[in-house]
Amino acid sequence: MKKMKIQIECPYCKAKAILRPASVVYGSTLKEKGRHLYLCTNWPACDAYVSAHKSSLLPMGTLANGDLRHKRIMAHRALSAFQRHGHMETWAVYLWLQMQLGLSREEAHIGRFSAEQCEQVIAACRQAMKLPRLLSA
Repeated sequence: MKKMKIQIECPYCKAKAILRPASVVYGSTLKEKGRHLYLCTNWPACDAYVSAHKSSLLPMGTLANGDLRHKRIMAHRALSAFQRHGHMETWAVYLWLQMQLGLSREEAHIGRFSAEQCEQVIAACRQAMKLPRLLSA
């Protein structure tokens, strides 16, 4: 299988991003063994990067700086808490998210979200978990 060459531009400094082992950023840990990142070539001055899928090496989203990565982590946590709270399957949670944010299936990936979209996810999950559960008849 031929691997595609991915061209990614850093949204912060406009430099190119290159595929590197995750150990460049995280050090040598068992958790990161075999993992890769698309890393801005101006790293560490520009701290933008995104994880790559382990099997395909395609980016899991868009490059993000530390602040945006943190917001994406918080959005994922809020969505996971909402999923546990509602005893929902992952597909159902993402369908709900699409409806809440008015997104298509292709657009509903936290790894592509802006800081504002992450805030919307967190707020929507918090609001939904405050609603009383409906009793089944």
